[in-house]
Amino acid sequence: EMAAERRVPCYVHLRFAGAVEPGGAVEALQEVIADTAVTGGSLHVVHITSTCLRETATCLKMIEGARKRGLDVTTEAYPYTATQTLIESAIYDDGWQERLGITYKDLQWVATGERLTAETFARYRKEGGSVIGHSIPEEISRLAASHPLVIVASDGMITGGKGHPRGAGTYARVLGRYVREQKTLSLMDALRKMTIMPAKRLESTVPMMRGKGRIKVGADADIAIFDPARVVDRAT
Repeated sequence: EMAAERRVPCYVHLRFAGAVEPGGAVEALQEVIADTAVTGGSLHVVHITSTCLRETATCLKMIEGARKRGLDVTTEAYPYTATQTLIESAIYDDGWQERLGITYKDLQWVATGERLTAETFARYRKEGGSVIGHSIPEEISRLAASHPLVIVASDGMITGGKGHPRGAGTYARVLGRYVREQKTLSLMDALRKMTIMPAKRLESTVPMMRGKGRIKVGADADIAIFDPARVVDRAT
């Protein structure tokens, strides 16, 4: 309601993740789309792949339907098959294995790069810190990369030189892996997802963004030059 009154988008991490019902990603997305319809607000669903996981296709159809019926709903994704968050967060409360469809060996401790066990998970959970979860199927990442409504976003978080590769390689990965190698989407579609789409999502409330994401007289000249035949993500 506050976002609607002030005419700004509401950026939301969905309440639930995965396909477990009740309390899965579809239910969580239904909730915020309903809130958008009732209040007249604008909704941006954060990280569609890492929240919806194998339900991503269904959730994207829901967003398409909401937009066709006049709701201002957008979303984004980073082009990797792994998430990153704090191990002490509620995401890893009891039941995380069923919700996310992964187990201890799919978790990677950022500080050391090690894969976890039940023992190390319990120890680090008490200690606290960043953990990477290898939970997003490759076909889901590819689906989001190619979907016309999905903005490319990095959500980067690197501390002391360590973190998720998305903090350094997101845009190069889209251009190298999904455009050149897999031909999942065209070069121009990829550039649109990285430039004009995020700028337009922000420009209604951040006037500076009207000079971003496009090449024209009067726009900001923050231009990145790359070789489409060689650009690639080297982040680990």
